Amino acid sequence: MKQTLTLTLLLLLFGLKGHGQLEPVLTQYMFNIQPMNPAYAGMWEKVGFSSLVRKQWAGINRSPLTQVFSFHTPLNNRVAVGLNVTNDNYGLESKLGIFGDYAYEVAVTPRTRLRLGLKYGFLNYKNPLSQYQLYPDGKYDHAFAEDVDLKFLPNFGIGAFLYEDHYYIGLSIPKMLQNDFKANINNYNIEAQVQTVYLSAGYVFRFIQFNYLIFKPTMMITANRGLPVQYDLGANFMLREQLWLGLMMRSGNALSFVSQWILDNNLRLGFAMDLTYNEIFPYQYGTYEFSIGFDMDFFGRSYIRAKYF
Repeated sequence: MKQTLTLTLLLLLFGLKGHGQLEPVLTQYMFNIQPMNPAYAGMWEKVGFSSLVRKQWAGINRSPLTQVFSFHTPLNNRVAVGLNVTNDNYGLESKLGIFGDYAYEVAVTPRTRLRLGLKYGFLNYKNPLSQYQLYPDGKYDHAFAEDVDLKFLPNFGIGAFLYEDHYYIGLSIPKMLQNDFKANINNYNIEAQVQTVYLSAGYVFRFIQFNYLIFKPTMMITANRGLPVQYDLGANFMLREQLWLGLMMRSGNALSFVSQWILDNNLRLGFAMDLTYNEIFPYQYGTYEFSIGFDMDFFGRSYIRAKYF
């Protein structure tokens, strides 16, 4: 069954036009897939939150800055809900997205679970075109004399998440509607909210001879209309149930270091760094991510799954 489902997901992916990603790029996605896949909400039967800050291409003025906040809680053994708030800034452009998640879990076999998710919310888009100055004289461009300020762009998404104790496969489209950001002038029209497809997978290997060592390879493939397919391949090691260390190769000539420190069963601190080795390398000082997560067990459950993905 696992082989059949994997083949089906790959065929669905390759049937799409191959393109990259206009959504924010996150390096620590393997610790929280909820912003991209609503089926992940409430995965670990606890009430909790996670927050992430990403500064891309440090040293470049007004380079991308992304802030993500996620909340999740189970309602019962099958249903969970969540909330995602994303604030993305690039240049003078800003996008604020607020989306709620609904996840429902069904038992495929005694050990295999399938979670189905629905995401719904809106995006606030703002771009003050009148504040941009031409290079190198610093003059304003009269062709962009009107600002773009769109308060409410509704959207919805879907997702699926198949897993057992040692593996997972996720497929999602977090924004099903395609919205154009248009000004009331003819020279500004950008297709910036598109149908991005995410295919993710991971497997957990426990080394019996090393009781405190876990190896987890991960993969993320992203596709949308208009850009090349983007992929991430990662190798992550967990030491003594407390520290994740990993390396990830990203298409587009980037190498990433990923880490997460589990202070106790509830509090997690994460750090990641991307090194881009293409033509932009001499002009920036790397990309950095900081994250924090906290879970609370209000339900007193006797069985809580280990949080390996």
